[in-house]
Amino acid sequence: MKKKRSTKQSFIQGTLILLAAGIINRILGFIPRITLPRIIGAEGVGIYQLGYPFMLVVITFITGGIPLAVSKLVAEADAVNDHRRSKQILNNSLLFSVTAGILLSGLCLILAPWITTYILTDKRVYYTFMMMTPIIVLVSVSSVLRGYFQGKQNMIPTAASQVAETVIRIVTMIGCAYLFLPYGLEWAAAGAMLGVVIGEFAGLLVLWLELRSSRKQEMEQSKPNNFSSEQSHDDDTISPAQREQPKEWRNLFKIAIPVTGGKLIGSLSYLLESIAIARSLAVAGVSTAVATAQYGILQGMIIPVLTLPGALTYSLAVSLVPSLSEAYGRKDMQTIRKRLHQAIRLALVSGAPFAVIMFVLAAPLCAILYNDPSVGSMLRWMAPVAIFIYIQAPLQAALQALDRPGTALTNTLIGAILKLALIVQLASIPALGIKGAVIAICINIIVVTSMHAYMVMRSLKLKLPWLDFLKVITAMIIMAAITQYLYIHAPLGALPMVARFILASLIGIASYIALLIFMKLVDRSDMSRMPMIGRWFNDKAA
Repeated sequence: MKKKRSTKQSFIQGTLILLAAGIINRILGFIPRITLPRIIGAEGVGIYQLGYPFMLVVITFITGGIPLAVSKLVAEADAVNDHRRSKQILNNSLLFSVTAGILLSGLCLILAPWITTYILTDKRVYYTFMMMTPIIVLVSVSSVLRGYFQGKQNMIPTAASQVAETVIRIVTMIGCAYLFLPYGLEWAAAGAMLGVVIGEFAGLLVLWLELRSSRKQEMEQSKPNNFSSEQSHDDDTISPAQREQPKEWRNLFKIAIPVTGGKLIGSLSYLLESIAIARSLAVAGVSTAVATAQYGILQGMIIPVLTLPGALTYSLAVSLVPSLSEAYGRKDMQTIRKRLHQAIRLALVSGAPFAVIMFVLAAPLCAILYNDPSVGSMLRWMAPVAIFIYIQAPLQAALQALDRPGTALTNTLIGAILKLALIVQLASIPALGIKGAVIAICINIIVVTSMHAYMVMRSLKLKLPWLDFLKVITAMIIMAAITQYLYIHAPLGALPMVARFILASLIGIASYIALLIFMKLVDRSDMSRMPMIGRWFNDKAA
């Protein structure tokens, strides 16, 4: 008899698997981020980015809360070994997502001329918009499958699909953009989007193969009991399943609708943000072409750099939902507080050194990545709020896992209204221009994260690790001083820019890690949770 192979991972293991995939994806994903501006320029990147906000609203409408609902419900079903219910949840979710995806894709294709003319700010985005419509169906299906595997606390399929999607997207995105470039910037941007569609299809294919493999394994494990169970329960299992259908649909949408509402507010805010920035820059006297280029710099060049360390916070948030949901189902408040504390501390500690580098070495970093050091001033404006970005994801995941999605929705709505109002006020000032939009976005991030933190603390009677915050800030200040000194002065002052940047960053990060160890923010118990080397630390502890 074959021994059952467990695919379920612990919270830390699941986070590390997604983290590894996230880091690979972010690093590889920067290849087109760096290459694309060099091929089609900031204006081309702006055309490529302009279609995203509208499409994101459509995708969020279908997938905003469904993956999280699937993850939460499947985790609850698995906690009591109800495999039939897990399968039913998956089938219901796929039925809804595929149907809604096909309908909305068709609607977008029909309305594309009107949308690109009257809603989006540059008519040249039409071809890009047409290319991206298949993404709606692809993302609808893949998001449900990822939610299903995450609910089973098996993060390997999600990680594998993300890596496959990224690798295929890199090749096809750059290749298609280059091939379409002779036909104009609008066609080059559309070619880049075609590459994204192909990458999404590759990621979905990996998930589908993983699902087939998982189901085949489950069937093999249950073969000895198949005949007897089919004969004895054939008449019993159909009618209860049918009776449970309305309840399962209600459970699914009870979680999905508030979460979708929250994400929809974020997506609509993103869409209105792109429109408000363009209109406000026009009031400030900026031409359409320049406004498109500036928007391309902000969303296509600066934000990706800023969110690069978000690979960890995304991994934490995804792993946190099923882990907290399972503990919440058992009313195990001690485990909930422990997991959340781990997530916040990991997000804080790992994101801080990247925020320092983005602030201190913004100009050389943008010169290396985009061959344009002038872009660095915008990055420097946003770098101080990076820490708030990194801890926002675990806090929001905690609210959703603890049946408080409505709270996250309210916080997001307040932040979105504030951001849009500030963009209109600040970006229309000629002296500020695009920097006014940057200030508005930074204030939004700080406000939403602070409200999330307050509500989590109140709900769980949780004390945030203020001492950890203080220690990390101290380490950041010292690291910033060391990094800046090394980059500007001896002994690295005579080296080429790239060498100075790498050495200053590495020495700065090494000093930061040393400070963390000295202040006991990283200890043996943290290292014992790491794969492969963890056993060695456990042995030492013993």
